[in-house]
Amino acid sequence: MNQIKTKRERVKFASDNVTGACPEVLDAIIKANDEDRTPYGNDELSKNLQDKFSEIFEKEVIVFPTASGTAANALALSTMTPSFGNIYCHRLAHINVDECGAPEFYTGGAKLVNLNGINGKILPEELDINITGKGIVHHTQPSSVSITQLCETGEAYQLDEIKKISEIAHKHKLNIHMDGARFANALVSLNCSPAEMTWKSGIDVLSFGATKNGCFAAEAIIFFKPELVGNLPFLMKRAGHLLSKMRFVSAQLDAYISNEVWLKNAKHANAMGKKLSQGLQQHKNIKLAYPTDANEIFVKIPKDIIDQLNSKGYTINDDEWDGKAVRLVTAWNTEPSDVDSFLSIIRS
Repeated sequence: MNQIKTKRERVKFASDNVTGACPEVLDAIIKANDEDRTPYGNDELSKNLQDKFSEIFEKEVIVFPTASGTAANALALSTMTPSFGNIYCHRLAHINVDECGAPEFYTGGAKLVNLNGINGKILPEELDINITGKGIVHHTQPSSVSITQLCETGEAYQLDEIKKISEIAHKHKLNIHMDGARFANALVSLNCSPAEMTWKSGIDVLSFGATKNGCFAAEAIIFFKPELVGNLPFLMKRAGHLLSKMRFVSAQLDAYISNEVWLKNAKHANAMGKKLSQGLQQHKNIKLAYPTDANEIFVKIPKDIIDQLNSKGYTINDDEWDGKAVRLVTAWNTEPSDVDSFLSIIRS
């Protein structure tokens, strides 16, 4: 029993990927297991996702369930970007530093153009001046833009920031993709509607994240422009992401977006993030590296405190952004007592 407890504590606050699935998702998977269903996404659960997501986004959308965020991002970008194209993104973007070349692989060789931005966010003016070479045969061609929401420093793009970036992209006839790995956390933070944060702000394709916020392994590619779908069904099959028993991914998504489970989970994770962030700021030797908008906290912690936390069973990653900050993440199942215990060690 003590071994299990120690193992769980070691990954507390390491990421929101360390959690299990929430009860509603667990129940949905068990229910989906009760009877035989048509394979390859032709089951009723998968088909009904189109209507459910269309209602959430206040627009008819086309939905493709996937099992991982990397697959969702890379496949989405492959529909928008030719092999000789450019994908503009922040230099810290997950697609650039954490996906092992998947976007380049799935697009057949497209080039990721890194932008410096500020605090993990792309700047519209920087994007504008970097979109060059269109029509010149010697250059890779400007094709798409990708932003991450929440961005890689835990901050949320504000609606006006998304709109300005989208305007620049569309001015140059580029499509814009949103990596929504923590989509729900950003949505709750901004207190806006899913439509306002996406297509009403100019987003063309969304990678809708659910795994970090209560699912086992479930994401979705959501198209707000049907004409961008292109050959995605064939690309998914060729890439090994057309799952035979797709209903188990769809069941997770169905339960996740029903009865506002996804929003409830995100609100709790964000509240715990704020609690942890505020508690850390009470320590004179700890400084926030970036503002805490949701459930990710980036802080500068002295080495002796990191060593003390590690000695108590936590695993603290102190090399985020080249050693500039420690990242701590709260989740849908983080308890207030978890935060209190962590802070008490630091106070001691």
